[in-house]
Amino acid sequence: RQPLEAVLPTMLARTLERGQRAVVMAGSTERVEALAAHLWVFDDHAFLPHGSAADGFAADQPIWLTSADENPNGATALFLTDRAASVRIAEFALVCEMIDGGDEAAVVAARARWQTYRAGGHALTYWQQEPTGWQQKSGG
Repeated sequence: RQPLEAVLPTMLARTLERGQRAVVMAGSTERVEALAAHLWVFDDHAFLPHGSAADGFAADQPIWLTSADENPNGATALFLTDRAASVRIAEFALVCEMIDGGDEAAVVAARARWQTYRAGGHALTYWQQEPTGWQQKSGG
């Protein structure tokens, strides 16, 4: 219901509040830099410490934005955007696939990954944004 730029900062803030680090994997270097720029200005009263390859010092960054399948900051949470896929999901305690429910191709691709994750023995939960907030739709 909301664009990634509206939802991602809230989810990242909650991740940091829990004392966790995060990797945000995007579909391209350009998208990484657009998200990094957005995280600087999304809220005048909030700060999300983050960096990307353009900034360097990956190990020091609580939030690492990348287009590569990597975890250079020792993150326990992975956020996949722009249909990015990772073969490293078992390295993370939490993996969130952020998809646009209005993009049918993205939904089809996400369903296929869901089946792969399930076959791999991962615990899965599906949440959907509704007018009244986030609702769990399925798990298993």
